Amino acid sequence: MSARSERDEIAVVGAGLAGCLLACYLARRGYPVALYERRPDPRTGTVERGRSINLALSERGLDALRRIGLEDEVMADALPMRGRMIHPVEGGEPEFQSYSGSGDRAINSISRGTLNNALLDAAAALPNVRVAFDHRLVGLDPLGGEMTFETPQGKVTATASVVLGADGAGSAVRGQLLAYGGLTESLDFLDYGYKELTIPPLGGEFALDPGALHIWPRGTSMMIALPNPDRSFTCTLFWPTHGTRSFASLSSPAAIEQFFATHYPDLVPLAPNLVDDYQHNPVGVLGTVRCTPWQVAGKVGLIGDAAHAIVPFYGQGANCAFEDVVELDRCLDECDDEWAAALPLFQHRRQDNAEAIARMALANFVEMRDKVASPVFRTRKQVEHALERALPGRYVSQYELVSFSTTPYAQVRRRVRAQYAVVGAVAAGAVALLAGGVRAALGRRR
Repeated sequence: MSARSERDEIAVVGAGLAGCLLACYLARRGYPVALYERRPDPRTGTVERGRSINLALSERGLDALRRIGLEDEVMADALPMRGRMIHPVEGGEPEFQSYSGSGDRAINSISRGTLNNALLDAAAALPNVRVAFDHRLVGLDPLGGEMTFETPQGKVTATASVVLGADGAGSAVRGQLLAYGGLTESLDFLDYGYKELTIPPLGGEFALDPGALHIWPRGTSMMIALPNPDRSFTCTLFWPTHGTRSFASLSSPAAIEQFFATHYPDLVPLAPNLVDDYQHNPVGVLGTVRCTPWQVAGKVGLIGDAAHAIVPFYGQGANCAFEDVVELDRCLDECDDEWAAALPLFQHRRQDNAEAIARMALANFVEMRDKVASPVFRTRKQVEHALERALPGRYVSQYELVSFSTTPYAQVRRRVRAQYAVVGAVAAGAVALLAGGVRAALGRRR
């Protein structure tokens, strides 16, 4: 594609995961891109403590990276996890549950910071991308494309032909559009929060199996742990934010130690900094963001979490945002780079899918917290894997469709409901047939 003039500059607000990837895609199309970030350069600054929930990168995210030649570079820092490792509260050996019927498919643990830095490096290396750090958006004229930023040197203004908000769940772009009257939003926060903890290497090696996502399901609370290349694990404790059994209920070192000794006894000897991590790492919030429309006048648009943030319990937040970038790129192709047509088409294509994964993520929280340790759940998963092996390509579990394919999320929900209906009908028929056989046998005995 031919080079474009400066008047066609596209502003991407937010140099996080979605923003950096979006800058790469737009630059590949020939656009000059201005990438604005409210933080200092994360590659040289101090990482904010306790805010780095590890990501589970799966096929949707990998597909987006693969399309611009970044998959191999990013995957060099990823660790494959082929299933869940369930840690019982009563002690004993953890139980491994494969993610796929074949047992060979994996999601990939990667640090959010590591991935962000790799994408930022890729974007900054492109000749038609300029990056401006320490630029916090405080004003936006959606029709004129004029932006006002607060910087260490004072307020500055800039203008772009199109402004794209890729600045996360607390999006400043979305806030400006809300103030302008260009959209409506709803924020649905859980009464659960999260806190990051760490399991360091043990004798220079992983303290737990690095080939699994570790889960401690406890009903009212839950903890997960994902492996890192330095042989540590990043743990995330999910717990209510208020009440007698919540983050607010623990303050003293003794109370913290007692809580973990009671509910997570196998963690205690593996986490020597447990009390310090708990006391000093912040509690993060969890919620679902919905808004409509995602664009105003074909001049300002939202993408990723800025348009549709979800809870992290399906490991799809970053994957979904990356898939947004691919879809927007596709819409620009189909609309001959006419943004006024491409942005509404993008919302039309993605909004139902965003809502579908939002609902699946909330449901998966209940599954991970309450169900994965139950015999009924284990049996159901065994039956699902058996059906996948017996009916390859025809019966595929929801988890595989979400994590190991690019089947649209809304289509996944429809397909899974249809599969369950068929399996339910077959099971009911089998029960009826068995009951008929029993009645016939009893009749013959008479």
